[in-house]
Amino acid sequence: MGATMSYRKLAIAAFAAASLLMLPSLGVAEESVASLLEELKGADAVEGQKIGRELDLIWSRSGSPTMDLLLRRGRDAMEAGELEVAVGHLSALTDHAPDFAEGWHLRAKVFFREEEFGLALADLQQAVALNPYNFQAVYGMALILEQTGRIPAALRGYQAVLNVFPEHEEAKAGRDRLARQVGESDI
Repeated sequence: MGATMSYRKLAIAAFAAASLLMLPSLGVAEESVASLLEELKGADAVEGQKIGRELDLIWSRSGSPTMDLLLRRGRDAMEAGELEVAVGHLSALTDHAPDFAEGWHLRAKVFFREEEFGLALADLQQAVALNPYNFQAVYGMALILEQTGRIPAALRGYQAVLNVFPEHEEAKAGRDRLARQVGESDI
């Protein structure tokens, strides 16, 4: 019993030390995200895409090597067209790390490709609830809302994307397209 107790104390001490070491890096990541989001507001479309990729890299880190592996496997399966396999990996990820927004976001992309718009929208709502600055997830919501005929909500979604990234070309096109459509229906 004494040996077990000292191993337990050692494990707790190691966990505490590791947790303390992570705290400064979490603050750095949050500062980086805030800085990148500020840059995004003034970026042109090309620079904005670059900043978006940097944000994606930050948001794709769960803090757990196992969860990051599930995300990577899900992404690889999606890119290989193995959508059922991708859903399996990403469902395991969302089950084990329900507070990791990118797991929900990526699974929504897979559901979208499968034309499971209800499932995709539900996952995007969860992703945005966890990370309201993920303009790509908000864009995905707007796209689905438009495709399912919920035009006023889609228009608000596109505008929300543009509030974060004013030069997001697809969101501008969506907003303009729907604004014309809404304007024509009012005549």
